[in-house]
Amino acid sequence: MTSSLSSPRLRRIITAYTVNRLGTWVGTIALSLAVFDHTRSALAVASTLVAAQVLPAFAVPALVAKVEASHRRRELSGLYFFEAATTTALAVLLWHFWLPAVLMFVALDGTAALAASALLRTEAARAGREQAAISSQTPIEVIDQREDDARAGERSANAAINVAFSATFVLGPVAGGAIAAGAGAPVALFVDAASFLVCGALLLDLHPHVEEAAGTSVRARLTAAWEHIKGVPALRSLLLTQAAALVFFESAAPIEVAYAKATLHAGDRGFGLLVTSWGVGVVLGGIVFARSATRPLGTMLSAGTFAVGLAYIGFAAAPSLAFACAAALVGGIGNGVQWAPLVSAVQLLTPQALQGRVMGALESIGALCPAFGLTLGGALVALSSPRVAFLIVGMGAALTTVAFVRVPLSTHGESTSAPEKDIAASSDPADDSALAPSRPLSEPASN
Repeated sequence: MTSSLSSPRLRRIITAYTVNRLGTWVGTIALSLAVFDHTRSALAVASTLVAAQVLPAFAVPALVAKVEASHRRRELSGLYFFEAATTTALAVLLWHFWLPAVLMFVALDGTAALAASALLRTEAARAGREQAAISSQTPIEVIDQREDDARAGERSANAAINVAFSATFVLGPVAGGAIAAGAGAPVALFVDAASFLVCGALLLDLHPHVEEAAGTSVRARLTAAWEHIKGVPALRSLLLTQAAALVFFESAAPIEVAYAKATLHAGDRGFGLLVTSWGVGVVLGGIVFARSATRPLGTMLSAGTFAVGLAYIGFAAAPSLAFACAAALVGGIGNGVQWAPLVSAVQLLTPQALQGRVMGALESIGALCPAFGLTLGGALVALSSPRVAFLIVGMGAALTTVAFVRVPLSTHGESTSAPEKDIAASSDPADDSALAPSRPLSEPASN
């Protein structure tokens, strides 16, 4: 990871990502609190979260394809500037509250956020590949070794972003709650808008345009990405398995509060300790992945998934708050490990020209699945008990590990498909040199 961070461009990408994550946490928490204060309705808060994630998920792949088809520069920065504008509008709306308008702007902001996240992760991977090519002393004739170096650069970039995510995972909610409580929700949203302006300014030189044989129409580009996913069984299995895993991961959110208060009788303090323990684990998990550069992606992905499932099973069996916090620490480590190898594996199985759109599909999956998970978790608590609910979702999450183990993630061969053969030769020469995660508590859409 240290060698990748020697790239000034990658450092700016990671800085922009970190600023964006912190701002998004601040905005999400402030907006949720404000909507509840104005409506006194949990359904209104839930509608806000649906507008921010579920609705945008259907538009993100097309928006990513449109941005990649554009010859205009600064399209990625434009998405962040658009988010700044919509967030500013939301801040003003909190002084003249009208829920339908709030939901509309939240949906617009969420669409731009998910698309920007997919494109930013793709640009980070490209920067990692380029830095690996610069740092490598391998002769250009040794193609396989240079490709291995490039893949290592991608993975290093993903690890760096994962560490940044882990840090904001802990600091963001604290900052959001403090700003909203001390200065008010509109001020917190203005802080969020400022973070988007900073991101846009840092990323002005990034140009995610991709030339390809499929043409410039959005439909043709989406078809090319879809054909690639269908044509690579390992990639298709990977995305479907992650979707199933996310449903079980996110099922925990409706269970946690009842579990802490009614099952463990730990009160608000106990719930806070559980959340904190999970957050500490996420930070440790990010460090674990960053220090595991030589370990197979499949091993890291499977281990992270199994750890989350094991944590939920641990909650079901926990006789005390201390035991539950230990289980939360294990789950957090798994949470911090799981997402980065998934992104690296998706990139491994996808040609460079298609990575933005396939990452857009992954972002959409990450936005859609929580809706099913929240429904499942709520239903399980209503029909049984928090312990039984955690046992069921824990077993489900752990079982998805079996599917991950069965996905072949070879370094070569799997990433070549018919769409790649048609596209690779016509990629933009300037770009040819080369991220819900899961979490028991709901997470901002822009990850």
